[in-house]
Amino acid sequence: MKYNLQDLLNVCKKKDASDLHLTAGLPPVFRIKKRLVPLKSDPLTSEEVEELVYPIMNDEQKEKFREDWEIDFSFGISGVGRFRVNVFKQRQTVAAAFRVIPWEIPTFEQLGLPKAINKVVDLEKGFVLVTGATGSGKSTTLASVIDKINSTRSVHIITIEDPIEYLHKHKKSIVVQRELGSDTRSFPKALRSVLREDPDVILVGEMRDLETISAAITAAETGHLVFATLHTNSAAQSIDRIVDVFPPYQQQQVRIQLSNVLSAIFTQQLIERKDGGGLVLAAEVLIVTPAVRNLIRENKSYQINTIIQTSKDLGMQTMNQALKELYEHNLISFESAIRYSYDSSELLKMLGREGVSGGI
Repeated sequence: MKYNLQDLLNVCKKKDASDLHLTAGLPPVFRIKKRLVPLKSDPLTSEEVEELVYPIMNDEQKEKFREDWEIDFSFGISGVGRFRVNVFKQRQTVAAAFRVIPWEIPTFEQLGLPKAINKVVDLEKGFVLVTGATGSGKSTTLASVIDKINSTRSVHIITIEDPIEYLHKHKKSIVVQRELGSDTRSFPKALRSVLREDPDVILVGEMRDLETISAAITAAETGHLVFATLHTNSAAQSIDRIVDVFPPYQQQQVRIQLSNVLSAIFTQQLIERKDGGGLVLAAEVLIVTPAVRNLIRENKSYQINTIIQTSKDLGMQTMNQALKELYEHNLISFESAIRYSYDSSELLKMLGREGVSGGI
């Protein structure tokens, strides 16, 4: 075999790649600063992909892959790093995607997180969401939050992840990490069980369905600090997504529950730096105030953006305000600011450049 997986993952590390893709008919492909860069070599055969991937799976994982044709797991190589792996089938052949997970958990400062993130670290109870598209750094942000709590407070932290990405050491806190498929059979079952495990802080890797969302809200209602992620692009959209998962006859009750427990929503994107030196984080921040609670109860989430716009003194900011600040500090280009805006016409007005398209 002409390829060695450890060598390929070492290339990831050296080139500061975020991902490695193995697909039959293509050479190994790296994602570097959001761009796909193929290795200058021969295409992989289907047999070579299998020879690279199967040795890193245990017997149980191989059996699950044979049954489901896809599997998520994580693994580490000493001296190289940790990786989240998704193995799947495409055109009846095996393919795989590797996501690089640094050994060291980044600090708030290293990630460029907004200062408001410090407010959630000291909460005794509540419901905090970190949202954004796939690859926007949600897991890393939450790992950093958990590490900060672990370093500054003496509490019992339980995480439920699919798969476990960052490994937490016990510092001031006890950190118990449970992995879907290895330590628990489902998010809802784990969340029901976790309430009997004396937790103070609970992290839910991803809220994918009604059962998980309902169990997470219940955990927050019973006096715990709950962190979770969603694939949504704004605070308002996050609230609507949660409510819309439930049948119509339950939605008003869910709005009331959510208005009582929700503490903050951080929505983030990773954007190419103007100087080519990697990625920079842009974040919308909602801190839940009595006015926001009223809007949630009254099904007026569409008005939340107005509150965010006018509450900078509380640490809030819209995505456009974040993009404007990054652009004005010369961290991102004008074109990137417009491309990553969810309301580019508003951003153009904020930048005093109405009528300019930015080439988009």
